[in-house]
Amino acid sequence: MNASLKNELEIFAVKSRLLMLEGVYNAKAGHPGGSLSIAELLSYLYNVELRVDPNDPHDENRDRFVLSKGHAAPALYAALALKGFFPVEDIKTLRKANSYLQGHPSMKSVPGVDMSTGSLGQGVSAAVGMALAAKLDNKDYRVYTILGDGEIEEGQVWEASMFASAKKLDNLVVIVDNNNLQIDGTVEEVNSPYPIPEKFMSFGFNTIEIDGNNLDEIESALEKAKTVKGRPTAIIAKTVKGKGVSYMENQVNWHGVAPNEELYNVAVEELTAQLNALEGEK
Repeated sequence: MNASLKNELEIFAVKSRLLMLEGVYNAKAGHPGGSLSIAELLSYLYNVELRVDPNDPHDENRDRFVLSKGHAAPALYAALALKGFFPVEDIKTLRKANSYLQGHPSMKSVPGVDMSTGSLGQGVSAAVGMALAAKLDNKDYRVYTILGDGEIEEGQVWEASMFASAKKLDNLVVIVDNNNLQIDGTVEEVNSPYPIPEKFMSFGFNTIEIDGNNLDEIESALEKAKTVKGRPTAIIAKTVKGKGVSYMENQVNWHGVAPNEELYNVAVEELTAQLNALEGEK
């Protein structure tokens, strides 16, 4: 990846983190930790990988993206807003009673959302169905989905994975946000899904492990996925929960809690400093 593109993607990731937190802070509710952890993944997907158009969000030939870990909606909303699917200022309405930006994404109300998600384990099943539809219709679009590492404790994830492998869905990429924390603690403590790569491999997936906050590694993995024929790809992305905000990083208590005004201002100050440093590199 050239330096100019990397800088652009890093700026997008930091701007999206600022927007995520703005939404959660104004809502006084939400899920900041697992939203912050996937900023680089969404930055690469929406700026490089996905064939999508904010002016035609329902184009039948577009690539599909499903946020299976639907509680990380602030991250998806931030990426979509920055790409022009809807006004950036609407982020402030997150979770408000009259807002179209609710706590989990709705394909009925949010431009750019391909699947309504929130009940964990169901998003990946929908993504598998989309990938199969592309094969049946002889379409060349690809389907991407992000799951939480706690989410893969759901049995439905593995039923969908078995089906994806059986149907040789090489147009499907499953990304696991492996930040090692879920609402009640570490994934080992709650119901360990480890070793994750070996589990997907046993279901017939091409499996890649990466640092999910490293844009070069994200690029390499997604490029490799496009060369694989006859089976789906699972990317196990090791990330930092709460990435970018010092007091949230690797802290399970920030799974589903909004910051108060003092802590929100600290987060904005930290992220703004990161943004200024990146924009100074242009």
